[in-house]
Amino acid sequence: MIDPLLLRNDPDTIKRSQRVRGNDESTVDEALAADEARRAALTEFESLRAEQNQFGKQVKTASKEDKPALIAKAQELAAAVKAAEARLREADAAFDLAASRIENIVLEGVPAGGEEHFVTLRTVGEVPTFDFEPRDHLELGEMLDAIDMHRGAKVSGSRFYFLKGVGARLELALMSLALDKALSGGFVPLIPPTLVKPEIMQGTGFLSEHADEVYHLPAQDLYLTGTSEVALAGYHADEILDLSAGPLRYAGWSTCYRSEAGSHGKDTRGILRVHQFNKLEMFVYTTPDQAEAEHERLVGWQEDMLQALGLTYRVIDVAAGDLGSSAARKFDIEAWVPTQGTYRELTSTSNCTTYQSRRLATRFRGDGGKTSPVATLNGTLATTRWIVAILETHQQADGSVRVPEALRPYLGGLEVLTPVGA
Repeated sequence: MIDPLLLRNDPDTIKRSQRVRGNDESTVDEALAADEARRAALTEFESLRAEQNQFGKQVKTASKEDKPALIAKAQELAAAVKAAEARLREADAAFDLAASRIENIVLEGVPAGGEEHFVTLRTVGEVPTFDFEPRDHLELGEMLDAIDMHRGAKVSGSRFYFLKGVGARLELALMSLALDKALSGGFVPLIPPTLVKPEIMQGTGFLSEHADEVYHLPAQDLYLTGTSEVALAGYHADEILDLSAGPLRYAGWSTCYRSEAGSHGKDTRGILRVHQFNKLEMFVYTTPDQAEAEHERLVGWQEDMLQALGLTYRVIDVAAGDLGSSAARKFDIEAWVPTQGTYRELTSTSNCTTYQSRRLATRFRGDGGKTSPVATLNGTLATTRWIVAILETHQQADGSVRVPEALRPYLGGLEVLTPVGA
């Protein structure tokens, strides 16, 4: 939800944001009109209620002869107040609906344009080269008896899989390394629920542009989360936080579910784009003035992870038209995938400013005791997809895979993953 005061006092800034996102800026005018109608309804309601309260005092002190007429008038006023209150509720709902169509205000400096208009901020590492024909991650995974797509499809359908043996161990090692990294950064680990209420899913913005990716259980009216960001954003809903000692940082480890409707046939080989995966997600509550600095810190922790795993990557500033509705700025980190000859997204981190917290009523108490919406940020620290880049980057001619040194302590000292039967 955008700041109503900003909408009222500086609608041009919001229109500029809508334009660079490629959205219809007429939504801003519609929200302005709804805000004006809401304020008019509030004024009418408060005026009638004040008149009712004043009239109630007259009734109490009226003579016996005057009371019947005054009581009749009081009943008319009560009906008018009730009707005005109903109009106010309708006006509030209309404003909320109109305002919800406006996506978060894009920060200054975010590139304009669509998906292809990102700006590369830096590239780290050398593109790996091989003196043999490299195998893709699925072929390697099958040689290692680490990935079983066939039985995943048999049990659950296409784009499901089993991680088996060293594949399962590799993912647990990756997540454990990420958890240790998060702990060293002051994150509190959480294993959150993966089913959430509609108001939590809506509050984070995942029932807008991501609605077609979300699994819904209609009988319970619950949603399966595509990232623990959703549950972590709802963790402090309707609360006033104490941020006097600095940001509140959480690391959520959970299974994630995405139907990804409309992406059939796109990157569906192996485990690059699947319906279920595990992820360790960083989530931060901080003051709005500290949000951009915290965003840079999140990227730093992500880069530390990729460097520890010996992956070549680039950091990109995502263009405005490719931002999710809640993000005011997003940095993606893409790792080089040798058999695809390109960089593929492994992490993203978003500064959502106060957009989610306004929807979820999460505030902090600032100077003078006044409460204000917090800023929220999120970023991936490890996910199943990383196995794709790890296997392909560190493969050897015989199909074995060198284990990055940072992962070896979590694999009992294992240095090389060896093909089964080799």
